[in-house]
Amino acid sequence: MKVPLSWLREYVDLPAVTAHEIAEKLTAAGLKLESVISYGHDIKNVVVGEVLSIETLEGFKKPIRHCQVEVGEAAPREIVCGATNFEAGDRVPVALPGAVLPGGFEIASRKTYGRLSDGMICSEAELGVADSSPGILVLPAGTPIGADVVELLGLRDDVIELEITPDIGYALSIRGVAREAATAFDSAFIDPSDVSPPAPAGPSYPASIADPSACDRFVLREVRGFDPSAPSPLWMRARLARAGMRPVSLAVDVTNYVMLELGQPLHAFDAAKLTGEIVVRRAEPGETLETLDHVVRKLHPDDILITDGSGAISMAGTMGGLHTEISDASADIVIEAAHFSASGTARMSRRHNLVSEASKRFERGVDRELPLYASWRAARLLAELGGGTIQPGVTHAEVEVAPVHIAIPSDYPGRVAGTAYDRETVIRRLEQVGCAVEAATGATAPATGGTVAGTAATGDPASAGIAARLAVTGDDMLAVTPPSWRPDLTDPNDLAEEVIRLEGYENLPSILPAAPAGAGLSESQRLRRRVGRALAAAGYVEILAYPFNGERDFDNLQLPASDARRLAVRLANPLSEDEPLMRTTLLPGLLKTLVRNVGRGFGDVALFEAGLVYRPSSDAPAVAPVLGVDRRPSPEELASIESALPAQPLRVGAVLAGEFEPSGWWGRGRAAGWADAVEAARVVAAEAGVTLDVRADRHEPWHPGRCAALYAGDVLVGHAGELHPRVVEAYGLPPRTCAMELELTRLEPLTAGPPQAPAISAYPVAGQDVALIVDAATPVATVEAALREGAGPLLESIRLFDVYTGAQAGEGKKSLAYSLRFRAPDRTLTVEETTAARDAAVALAGERAGARLRGV
Repeated sequence: MKVPLSWLREYVDLPAVTAHEIAEKLTAAGLKLESVISYGHDIKNVVVGEVLSIETLEGFKKPIRHCQVEVGEAAPREIVCGATNFEAGDRVPVALPGAVLPGGFEIASRKTYGRLSDGMICSEAELGVADSSPGILVLPAGTPIGADVVELLGLRDDVIELEITPDIGYALSIRGVAREAATAFDSAFIDPSDVSPPAPAGPSYPASIADPSACDRFVLREVRGFDPSAPSPLWMRARLARAGMRPVSLAVDVTNYVMLELGQPLHAFDAAKLTGEIVVRRAEPGETLETLDHVVRKLHPDDILITDGSGAISMAGTMGGLHTEISDASADIVIEAAHFSASGTARMSRRHNLVSEASKRFERGVDRELPLYASWRAARLLAELGGGTIQPGVTHAEVEVAPVHIAIPSDYPGRVAGTAYDRETVIRRLEQVGCAVEAATGATAPATGGTVAGTAATGDPASAGIAARLAVTGDDMLAVTPPSWRPDLTDPNDLAEEVIRLEGYENLPSILPAAPAGAGLSESQRLRRRVGRALAAAGYVEILAYPFNGERDFDNLQLPASDARRLAVRLANPLSEDEPLMRTTLLPGLLKTLVRNVGRGFGDVALFEAGLVYRPSSDAPAVAPVLGVDRRPSPEELASIESALPAQPLRVGAVLAGEFEPSGWWGRGRAAGWADAVEAARVVAAEAGVTLDVRADRHEPWHPGRCAALYAGDVLVGHAGELHPRVVEAYGLPPRTCAMELELTRLEPLTAGPPQAPAISAYPVAGQDVALIVDAATPVATVEAALREGAGPLLESIRLFDVYTGAQAGEGKKSLAYSLRFRAPDRTLTVEETTAARDAAVALAGERAGARLRGV
């Protein structure tokens, strides 16, 4: 919205401030500033002159005229001009030598076409009044010769351009912006719609509303004897041009001028081309309309039309039809002003890809009370400027619309803002917006259909519900009726925003809101975040893969036909036909991401992902039931929906390839192995406070000899190890790629709750090392569990620091060396106590795993 400052000052008593200061105030009030453009400030030395005589110069390809022009000096000026739309005796603007025109264009005396040109006769475009003009600007007879044209015509002006968001459609008018400026500067506001139409003397052109959902107010007025050739006055053309609209003709310019001024779109019909009653309705199948842009449009049944006996004559609130356009011979005009459905106009505009100045306003919400006043304002301008006569009648078709009433506690805006606004401030700000505010009787907010301070509460039920929840016994409730030009004000939150906005966002204190009781992260969310941080600290990078798989992924993972992971939910509209299934495991997405990174030159990769998998039951229905929305589903229907949903456990997966510990100047690195995948699982379990029991297993897609089953007690929570060579080949992975997948959902019930700080003993630690010989096939976890249990409560920690296989261990044997740390909370341990605990641990390991001390 482009707002000329001279136009704005007509309706608000602004102090002596610059356009930039006004723009700053409007920005603080919530209107976004785009730019400030100045006009006419650089124009100098342009005066009014009278053409005394004209000599036409012959022998040139275009008309050239040598003029004698009186400019109020001792002698007339000689000026050469190529325009032909003026005659001797006309008053015209003359740029004298030394003058400066818009754009820094300087005028000087020069010889041209064999004659001296001592100045320039100016057009509207050359004075910056319009983008283009057909000829010289001819001023009214009697304009004082020698007068400063800039001052005479008011060419100096500033234009504030604002970006109007969808919720403040009222600001798409000088009226709306002037109201905001008056509030910002605490100045008097003069409402341009404050006109007094005469009392209706019967109907004008007949009209009716056939569809109340499309239009709830339709007004027609007639102007007869209008002169269609009458020009629009310069001041109107200048304002339209600076407001971003192209002057066309007097009838069109007047409707556009009133629309910009008041915010009410209007349309003028040629009365001679109308047949029968005008009816506002929806389009019928097969209807078409040729609009003013000469496009024949095929109409949709939801389109809102203005029709007469011949059919559609206008797309309501968007664009008129070509058939009823005002022509050069139109003498009688019918002016239409209406209030059309905002949503209906918006859909129609987008459906036909036809955005007009009218549709921009209707889709944002137009003042429902304006049609009577805007149509009268337009009729008066047409009669004054075009010589027409306003007919006394007015057609006013209307559908009753209940007003909106909102109940709000007087302290609610302060509660929202986190600062205190007294009752008087809240009422004053709401009244500045245009609301009617009264004290509501009773302590609680009324329900819809009751009374608010003696007024029927016929507003939105949701608004009444919000107000009821806000009200507390003893609260000072206000009954607020929003103005007709603010259809966006529907509930207490909207009113609170208006108070806060006008009081100034910059005055809001920087206070953190108090967290409501019970808010915060759940234990499940905390665990997931801890797991992500721990894996990232261990050197893994998190990814987010699409949760889709295909049958090919199951084959690549070497899953047997009976594997439960092959039972997957199939999407009705998959993004890709190759991946139509919801994932049942995280591994395919991780492996594909690993391949992509390796293919781009990153060979040392450690990735992890935490996400849901989808595991339907074998007896789940293939298609979930679709229920109606006319009632609440029964418990049986809800159970049927639940039965169709798959289980959605939360899992964590990780894959590794290349070097886990990088090579460098310090020496050779270490390649990732199955033990790193197991350790990643231990890192995840540690965040849940669980110690994993690692057991050898055979489980696809892992290598049958390098696969570990991960148990928490007796609960299987996942697998880890090196991938099967066939899986590596199927996906194109680096050799000996390792992976881990663990189900967090199974770990959550095993967590011990918030972590407790352990008691730290002040007594010294005592260490004992043992080396045990066991069968090569004996799992290390079995030996460690026996040592831990046998050592008893004095054992603080146990660590495997060496594994040896060779001649000294014996054929088919291996040596496991452990470091045992003992500590007591209340005393210093003796050598006898630690030796006894060590011996007990070795004895239990020998009993359970056949272990014996090395060298014995």
